[in-house]
Amino acid sequence: MAANLTPQYYEAEEAFKKASTIEEKISALEEMLAVIPKHKGTEKIQADLKRRLSKLRDEGQKKAKAGRADPFHVERQGAGQVAMLGFPNTGKSSLLAALTRARPKVAVYPFTTTLPLAGMMPYQDILIQLVDTPPVTESTVPPGLSGTLRNSDALLLLIDAGSDDCLEQLHFCLNYLAEKKIIRNDSSSNARGIPPERLLVLLSRADQDHSGERTEILRELGPPGVKLFPVSVQTGAGLEELKEKIFELLGVIRIYTKVPGKEPDLKAPFILKRGSTVADLAGAIHRDLPRTMKTARIWGSARFAGQAVMRDYELQDRDIVEIS
Repeated sequence: MAANLTPQYYEAEEAFKKASTIEEKISALEEMLAVIPKHKGTEKIQADLKRRLSKLRDEGQKKAKAGRADPFHVERQGAGQVAMLGFPNTGKSSLLAALTRARPKVAVYPFTTTLPLAGMMPYQDILIQLVDTPPVTESTVPPGLSGTLRNSDALLLLIDAGSDDCLEQLHFCLNYLAEKKIIRNDSSSNARGIPPERLLVLLSRADQDHSGERTEILRELGPPGVKLFPVSVQTGAGLEELKEKIFELLGVIRIYTKVPGKEPDLKAPFILKRGSTVADLAGAIHRDLPRTMKTARIWGSARFAGQAVMRDYELQDRDIVEIS
């Protein structure tokens, strides 16, 4: 039976041939597995892809254990990880310093950041991890950057609203994210990637002269559907609202728990994906709890305080749940 491989498969195969890092090779193989037609004629190819993918993952783990871990890999912490992407001197490091306790090297000359640097941003009762990354240009993209971006939960793309080439910055970065399959529309695919709704374009240096005019140009000539949000580290404009937008980008909810007869624990919420149910919360508490739980009561989104609900009840942000 003929394999009838698609153009998307051959495109991913070409990306694998050009890949220079283990992370990029793994990503390309995942893409090949995601787009390959699933029928009897491709069973051997699928098995080979899975074998190669497993081998590469093992190789990556061995390097990590040998102390040769990928310097572009950032261990996820907090309620979610949000990576920043942008050209030199678009204000990524300044934004990280303004929103977190991290102290990146901030300078007027380009390429100050050479490796990813993380900081924790307080948002109400949780912490969200922000990751500053080395800058990109039309001629230079750090080889390990795609892995850092692809492994994050959401992306902030910084465009310098004070620069005449802001439109070129926007188009290059969006094309890069699309070509590397970092932003993916096919959410049903098994390949890793970030859905478009978890990308926010920040127009940095919004306090600069003519930044308003450039913002209008970006809105008019930029790709449709891209969310643009002006900010200024210098004046603080937009920074508080940005924290809320970053939380919304993650697509998560905070759920508090309580023991029957006691006050709820409001200091350490469980972080769940938006759309999670009581059964999902039970599994996050203990793997056996979904099987052993008998009742659940909700304070917050329920029609009345302490309402008894079914295990498939969809939870909302800041609900309080009592499971027994």
